[in-house]
Amino acid sequence: MLEAQDVRVDPRQRRAWRGDVELSLSRKEFDLLHALVARAGELVTRGELMREVWHTTFWTSSKTIDVHLGWVRRKLGDDSRRPQLITTVRGQGLRFEVVAPTGPSASSSAPVGTATAPGADK
Repeated sequence: MLEAQDVRVDPRQRRAWRGDVELSLSRKEFDLLHALVARAGELVTRGELMREVWHTTFWTSSKTIDVHLGWVRRKLGDDSRRPQLITTVRGQGLRFEVVAPTGPSASSSAPVGTATAPGADK
């Protein structure tokens, strides 16, 4: 089980939750969320996402990522104008935040950490 903020992802059962609410995700939506939460706090490039989620190194547009990202954000309840979970680092990639950003420019200066399994700090 992977966990960042109040989002949990179970890669073995391919299930995800925000708080106590289970999310209904398509296969690619789950794969995208999993790729981001597995590297929570780290910048993940669009190229890495294309390889990990779509299993390709060739694409003509990043609109595929943008569309799926929009669906995932909506299902998570993460406002794309003031994201608390998934932030875009312009020209670099995406980051699943381990701590909700604060302030207007927080998406480019949020703390970096890693996803942890529940109970790992006990």
